[in-house]
Amino acid sequence: MKELERDLGLPSVLAISIGAMIGSGIFILPAMALKIAGPAVILAYFVAGLLVVPAALSKSEMATAMPEAGGTYIYIERGMGPLLGTIAGIGTWFSLSFKGALALVGGVPYLLLLFDLPLQPVALGLAAILIVVNLIGAKQTGRLQLIIVVIMLAALGWFAAGSAPGVQATNYGNFFASGIGGLLAATGLVFVSYAGVTKVASIAEEVEQPDRNIPLGILGSLAFTTLLYVGIVAVLVGVTDPGSVAGSLTPVAVAAEATLGQAGVIAVIMAAILALVSTANASILSSSRYPFAMSRDKLAPETFSSVSDRFGTPVTAITLTGAVMLLLIAFVPILEIAKLASAFQIVVFVLINMAPIAFRNGSEEYDPSFRSPLYPWMQVFGVISGVVLLTQMGDVALLGALLIALGSIIWYYLYVRPRVSRDGVAADAIRRQVGKEAIETLDDEAADDTHKVLVPITKHRSEAYERTLIELAADAVRPHDGVVSVIRFQEIPDQAPLTAEVTTQSAGDRAFEARIESLDSALDVQIEADEIVSHDTKHAIVTHARNNDVDVILADHEPLRLRSRLFGDPIDWIVRYAPCDVLLVDPQNETHPRQIALSGDDVPFASLAVQVAESIADANDGSISLLCATKEANTEEYEDAVAEYESELAAQLTVPLVSRSIKTDGGKTDTPDLLVREGADQRLRSVLFDNRPVFPNPGCTTITVYPQTERRPGFITQLFRTTLF
Repeated sequence: MKELERDLGLPSVLAISIGAMIGSGIFILPAMALKIAGPAVILAYFVAGLLVVPAALSKSEMATAMPEAGGTYIYIERGMGPLLGTIAGIGTWFSLSFKGALALVGGVPYLLLLFDLPLQPVALGLAAILIVVNLIGAKQTGRLQLIIVVIMLAALGWFAAGSAPGVQATNYGNFFASGIGGLLAATGLVFVSYAGVTKVASIAEEVEQPDRNIPLGILGSLAFTTLLYVGIVAVLVGVTDPGSVAGSLTPVAVAAEATLGQAGVIAVIMAAILALVSTANASILSSSRYPFAMSRDKLAPETFSSVSDRFGTPVTAITLTGAVMLLLIAFVPILEIAKLASAFQIVVFVLINMAPIAFRNGSEEYDPSFRSPLYPWMQVFGVISGVVLLTQMGDVALLGALLIALGSIIWYYLYVRPRVSRDGVAADAIRRQVGKEAIETLDDEAADDTHKVLVPITKHRSEAYERTLIELAADAVRPHDGVVSVIRFQEIPDQAPLTAEVTTQSAGDRAFEARIESLDSALDVQIEADEIVSHDTKHAIVTHARNNDVDVILADHEPLRLRSRLFGDPIDWIVRYAPCDVLLVDPQNETHPRQIALSGDDVPFASLAVQVAESIADANDGSISLLCATKEANTEEYEDAVAEYESELAAQLTVPLVSRSIKTDGGKTDTPDLLVREGADQRLRSVLFDNRPVFPNPGCTTITVYPQTERRPGFITQLFRTTLF
């Protein structure tokens, strides 16, 4: 595949970055922000510039490590995976296209001060010219951008210097009249003025000496533009009557007329047209590289990554971007859409600040030549400040950003997912950390001895059935010289009194106790037997467990059908309120289990499930295999993380871990003697996270484990693990 040429030097990089910022941010937005915050709009521009610093540092660092076309998309996709990469790529492409169209539409009102021209045709004509320029080549684009920026800055400099003597200090009175709320709202509005500062990274593949020129270009242009914005806005507020330019479409021209006369107006008009054209030009240049980079990673159709042999530019990607911009100018109220896009731009900046953390903690190959200072606090500040600004954008802007994100997610699942099988370094690092923590938890909980197991008998069962339950309980306590307490619970109606006559043992009860206690020598454990009569069996079981320091309740229970899982089952109450771990057993055979299977959607397995499987396998000289549901397409990173977890698990166990048995679609696995699986204690969790790979009956005895309430993972944790594994 043909590569892009590196022919953009530092002057072009600075020009592209400055040109991408100086446009609507200084010629259109000050009037709107002034209406919100009053004179504090000056401070709003300064605060917005400061809040961009973390993203600028983060992107400078990542650009020197990965100088590839695509910028934001590349960093987020590599760091956080294809899904977030798709959202960032599509969203940033749209927001840049919106900003470019806004720049052209916003520049025409300045031109109309001199000529009586129709707005839309002029904007469409300028857009068409810029599209052609971008098709010709990046070198020509960079040179044009440099010329535009030099002329524009000269005109703005004359306006600032010439107008400064006319500043009236009284115009800054009541500086904070709108309060902190007004300041934050204005900061959120003008934040988009700095969005272009990091867009130069999207053409990093075409920059000469990227290790040097990219950080200098990004940070230098940000510092320069922040000072320029603050200076221009301070002069604009100082030379105009309070409120006279609030809401104006040409605020800088109004200010220039008040201090420099008609010549100043003409200079400002030229600067505004050049600035807004340069913004649109930079937007086309950088935004077109997003579908180009996404196509190379199979997140977009292959045609977008084709490079013209004649011009050396991604013609299809530029053409699509230009077509979208033309449609926006012709048919859409672009100012409102640009406000919506600015909210998504803040979201992207939040993701940009998170990406370096993912790379530094998850990739050994990540080696940037420039590293962000004050890491990771700078990035954390960027994330928090971005979230705060989002709250100031309004419901409509947030809804629009959400719709763009949802559209990107739909595209990912319909187009990308069937074609792409890879993970971001963050997902891989977190997945490995989750596996390590599971092993550490298993090691920590291994010291928690099981000294007493309660086996409640609540229904009439055969002696063989009861013996199966008791044998499993004996396997759990035998290594710790514990006790198995077998109690038959009898429930009587509420109106029946719990009198001495009712609770007096019958001959059958005494025979039950004698039969149960006679098993202790055969099973080599201490066994106690008793009977409890109560009005509510489930309360009686939990109360007995609490009063007698029971470590585990082991009860027989058939697999829950869908109705029971949705609307509840009496055992749910015991599971939820038991002061100890709960094991629910569905006996299907009476043999001593030697082949024990751990079941789950995937690794890591619950520590209690591992401990139960290990105890039973050890008592019967057996072994453990892992029974997991298969995924449609496992990535290489995923397989490596699973293999690492299994290796550490095998080293932790005292019994052999013989195999990882994976159930495939339509296939069958050898039926084990015993299946151990983790349960979900709440009905919604049970429906969402039931990880039984064989439903409804695996054909062998099944033990479903429920850790004590405080040791169970929360809903979000469970969802997080399910997503990763």
